[in-house]
Amino acid sequence: MGANKTQISVINSPFMQLYFKKYGNEGKPVIILHGLFGMSDNWHNIAKILSETNIVYAVDQRNHGQSPHSPEMNYKLMAADIWELMNHEGLQSAIVIGHSMGGKTAMEFARLYPEKTEKLIVVDISPKKYDPGHTIYFDAMKGINFKASNRKEIEEQLAGSITDKGEMLFLLKNLYRKDSGEYGLKLNLEAIEANYSEISGSLQFNSPIQVPALFIKGGNSNYISPDDEVKIKEDFKDVRFVTIPDAGHWVHADNPVAFLSEVNKFINHGKKN
Repeated sequence: MGANKTQISVINSPFMQLYFKKYGNEGKPVIILHGLFGMSDNWHNIAKILSETNIVYAVDQRNHGQSPHSPEMNYKLMAADIWELMNHEGLQSAIVIGHSMGGKTAMEFARLYPEKTEKLIVVDISPKKYDPGHTIYFDAMKGINFKASNRKEIEEQLAGSITDKGEMLFLLKNLYRKDSGEYGLKLNLEAIEANYSEISGSLQFNSPIQVPALFIKGGNSNYISPDDEVKIKEDFKDVRFVTIPDAGHWVHADNPVAFLSEVNKFINHGKKN
């Protein structure tokens, strides 16, 4: 099997069935967790490159992508989903990368299962509570006429409230056509909105996390402030920060070369030749 061979799987677990793509078959296990409204496909290019030296699992978190829907959604449950994935795959430990919402899942995973977290990479998010800023996206997607004859019509519907082309394309990746001919959303919008206060809420750490952690910030993003860094240093005993220039909140998409350089340096730090 080649290093960049991709395998697609669904975990059959009594707790939660997760969809994931597996890239490569040699090296350290790396698990990638997307952000809100995202999916594993958003990380395909990054996963493919990382799989040249690692075994990469790009995961659809619950209520996203091709993973099952559930009315329950919080970080403790989503961290347990990753624990189930690792047990299913026979992974003793892994490097966990999480962006935005996925970063909070990754932090909660490191808190609950430190023995299974070799290293932690958090992309442009802190453990704090964030002001609810996704109302425009919930409203836009709830307002879609799914009987539209083509995707272009739906794009025109969304254009009234979503003016950024990148955000538009990001949301449209959730669109699919049903057997009936109507369109639908892959994500469970109702459950995500119902649990939005949990998703945007803060994480609580009773004691400092011992897992080596890297927090990657976008140079043009305000998701991690200097005050946030002070608090993060209290919650994580072994932590470093790096800022990626020419990048906003979607750091890995805005400047993938610099992003991958920092990720690889952190993964390989302390590695014996």
